[in-house]
Amino acid sequence: MRAPTINWLRLMRYPLFPLALLYWGVIFWRNLFYTIGFFVTHRLPCKVISVGNLSLGGTGKTPAVIYLAELLAAGGRNVAVLSRGYGRTTSGTQLVSDGSILAEDWRTVGDEPLLIARRLPGVPVVVDENRYRGGLYLVEKFKPSVIIMDDAFQHRRLERDLDIVLLNARDKVADHKLFPYGRLREPWFHLRRARIIFWTKTNLATPPILLRARLNRLPVPNFTSTVTVEKQLDGSVADLKIGDLNGKKVLAVSGLGDPAGFEATIAETGARIAGHLRYPDHHDYSTAEFNDIKNEFDKTGAELVLTTEKDMLKLTALADVTALPLASLVIGFHPSTGGEQALLRLINRA
Repeated sequence: MRAPTINWLRLMRYPLFPLALLYWGVIFWRNLFYTIGFFVTHRLPCKVISVGNLSLGGTGKTPAVIYLAELLAAGGRNVAVLSRGYGRTTSGTQLVSDGSILAEDWRTVGDEPLLIARRLPGVPVVVDENRYRGGLYLVEKFKPSVIIMDDAFQHRRLERDLDIVLLNARDKVADHKLFPYGRLREPWFHLRRARIIFWTKTNLATPPILLRARLNRLPVPNFTSTVTVEKQLDGSVADLKIGDLNGKKVLAVSGLGDPAGFEATIAETGARIAGHLRYPDHHDYSTAEFNDIKNEFDKTGAELVLTTEKDMLKLTALADVTALPLASLVIGFHPSTGGEQALLRLINRA
């Protein structure tokens, strides 16, 4: 008789449960003090919209911020983006883009803010761990009518007019337990602070029934959205279009919170994944790792290396990638029709 298989990952959750309780206590009192006004908050002289999540990354915030900025700009609003700049080597207020001139090194501003700036020509982007200070800088220099705060659901020092929260449809029920027991930054019921919620990546997965039922009990409207690859790809292969991937053998390389979601997106293009290399989210590649990618490319017999936009920023800064057929998927966020209409109504009321 075969011995029962031990699920070590599940067993590891139990020693972490006391830490999750401690973390819950810190989060509970912090949010309570903000709610009752014990902690000081600040308001900017313009509208502020936050795009955030409840879990530790992988929900597609960056494409959602880009979508929202384009939506607002198309409606005639003067838009700016404010981010913390996670993973950067600097501190304080840093200008990522004034709308035309971009920061040269992603390390000084963070990978996602620089990606946002590249995708949004004409939109000022600033990073600052003190969001109020960064917001004041944007107001003084660019006079926006609305500031989009990236990854700011947990940042309560700066008041906002609208909180948009994203949930990954690929999440498992076990993921929705408090960190470090699970992947949640805050307890589930804190979603009540949101004004609208979007399930993301619903073209790649269906949200678990238990999580959908739990969400539907909250007094917050929730909608679906998809992530899709835009028609044109970026990289060292000239004029590569999404249709060219059909049937092509590729090596997937990513440093993301949801690498499986990235690989599922690749599969939707019709490409065949010959191998994959997964690195931690916001990973800073080394020359040795770039050589590992080249070796894996040769080993798998792939015809193309496919990576993400923010990983492409780092790889192109690291080495001359023209010797390697490398392309990045340009990902777009697409809410349901009902979700976009509800979002526009909330923005207009804010």
